[in-house]
Amino acid sequence: MEFTEAYKQTGPCCFSPNSRYVAVANDYRLVIRDTFSFQVVQLFSCLDKISYIEWALDSEYILCGLYKKPMIQAWSLTQPEWTCKIDEGPAGISYARWSPDSRHILTTSEFQLRLTVWSLLNTACVHVQWPKHGSKGVSFNQDGKFAAICTRRDCKDYVNLLSCQSWEIMGSFAVDTLDLADLEWSPDDSSIVVWDSPLEYKVLIYSPDGRCLFKYQAYECGLGVKTVSWSPCGQFLAIGSYDQMLRVLNHLTWKTFAEFLHLSTVRAPCCAAIFKEIDEPLELDMSELSLDDNFMPSNYDASEGYISVRYEVMELPVAFPFQKPPADKPNPKQGVGLLAWSKDSQYICTRNDSMPTALWIWDMQRLEVAAILVQKEPIRAAVWDPTCTRLLVCTGSSHLYMWTPSGAFCVCNPLPGFSITDLKWNIDGSCLLLKDKDAFCCATVPPLPESSDYSSDD
Repeated sequence: MEFTEAYKQTGPCCFSPNSRYVAVANDYRLVIRDTFSFQVVQLFSCLDKISYIEWALDSEYILCGLYKKPMIQAWSLTQPEWTCKIDEGPAGISYARWSPDSRHILTTSEFQLRLTVWSLLNTACVHVQWPKHGSKGVSFNQDGKFAAICTRRDCKDYVNLLSCQSWEIMGSFAVDTLDLADLEWSPDDSSIVVWDSPLEYKVLIYSPDGRCLFKYQAYECGLGVKTVSWSPCGQFLAIGSYDQMLRVLNHLTWKTFAEFLHLSTVRAPCCAAIFKEIDEPLELDMSELSLDDNFMPSNYDASEGYISVRYEVMELPVAFPFQKPPADKPNPKQGVGLLAWSKDSQYICTRNDSMPTALWIWDMQRLEVAAILVQKEPIRAAVWDPTCTRLLVCTGSSHLYMWTPSGAFCVCNPLPGFSITDLKWNIDGSCLLLKDKDAFCCATVPPLPESSDYSSDD
């Protein structure tokens, strides 16, 4: 892997959908860089510090959320002189997003008073009263023709279906939830999944015309659903719960066909490879060398020498560090808080928040755990390559951790003082965006060989 130099950032950073640009928030300035040369191609000045940015799907427009004002500013890469400012007045703006046609912006006011659809073509706007959430509760189907929006009125939750051409309400139906948490269209647009708040375990599958296809409730009298995700193929629905279990439903009968428990101790028999991150100090005598402090890499320890890390395959049984959440505090750190599918829907990775240093990778063909990565620090992010079966993980250290079905290995970031706290792929899987607290860099990722021979010692 090859790394660029570090560039300053003070907020969100993201690739454009066509992978040609990377947008970076730097206080009140929006910097657009070319992903090949990393030269600045556009520089826009906003009226306040940028809290949020989002590209339009056609990569021609980009919006900036100035939530302290609060207002939205949008810019055009092809017409730099074109500007757009959206201000809801006293109602404020809590969140904004693009529509699939890249010509409308949806904003949600403070206190969820209304959701407004703003047109960039004719300055028209459409209002939807009483949206349930600010940043959640809106989902578009795959072809971008319809939007499902959660609303709440008269102490009951509803799903409104809007046409993304006329923005008229095509239908509305009540859902059987106490406090709807979120919803999501299925990848084949045949159904909509709705799930309740953590206080009530309830997952509901609805058809677009409002028929309840299935109601799933794994247990009662306990904290319920924490994460929900469709597989890319649309055949599976994964549900992560506070009881530390991952359950997978099939799309034909909506029955549970797999239940995976995150055990604190893994014993034989188990076919999974368990990779543990360990330090590997290199015994280098640098006492007689006169080096500038800036020369020292970020993972250099003067008392121990240069510290490298690698994976070691553990023998069973293996016990994982377990954190018992306090019973007197809200939002306990337990249950499946991270859940992500591989592109081919064969693997799914999860993190049980009670064991934040362990990442579980499940094989959906064999219905068993394929591998477990045990890190020294809590896992911050885990993202799959959008083009192949390759998983990258970061923990806030200077290293990247990579897993493929052939094995796992560690990659050191050569930038001094750079701790990787978040990472994102571009759409073709050729480049990674790595974020530190106040800087970012990119790394080119070589394509995965057809018969990969990676090992933990690479």
